[in-house]
Amino acid sequence: MLDAELCRRWMAAMAAAVDREADRLTELDAAIGDADHGANLRRGFAAVAAALEKEPQDTPGAVLTLAGRQLISTVGGASGPLYGTLLRRAGKALGDAPSATRAELAAALGAGVAAVAQLGGATAGDKTMLDALEPAVTALGDVSFAAAARAAGEGAVATVPMRARKGRASYLGERSVGHQDPGATSSALLLAALAEVAA
Repeated sequence: MLDAELCRRWMAAMAAAVDREADRLTELDAAIGDADHGANLRRGFAAVAAALEKEPQDTPGAVLTLAGRQLISTVGGASGPLYGTLLRRAGKALGDAPSATRAELAAALGAGVAAVAQLGGATAGDKTMLDALEPAVTALGDVSFAAAARAAGEGAVATVPMRARKGRASYLGERSVGHQDPGATSSALLLAALAEVAA
């Protein structure tokens, strides 16, 4: 079962992962984007960790809703609204329940992913964070936390040969081929952080 404490640890683990991988995320973004993905997410998830320390929240839904709100208010570019929407919508789907099963979390994240797809006008195969998130949510519902992390990582790597059809990378056309999508890569970190705390 996923309770508020586990959810807070998940967000703290994500903040640590983004801090550790920020330079790599920025490097990936420099090839096909604005070169600010790592710095933006580092700032955003540090703000999430600080906010949850100040206002711990007592349900998984409230933790994710607060995290989403913080990301939207502190992160510039596309990643703030996209990650903020993912977590806020997932938090809203979980509601006020004191805990959630893995299947319930998968369904809530599925609602978040659908909201992200709508916001960005993207689908799987467009070389975006959805290429990591969609297979991860399926694996989370069907198999395990570890399988979700693996699916997200594989989804991120699978963006390398894709041509970007959404976001700034799409302006590069064929030149976007051969680069791993930074949003899919950071999404894989999110699922790896979840698997780490749920183990």
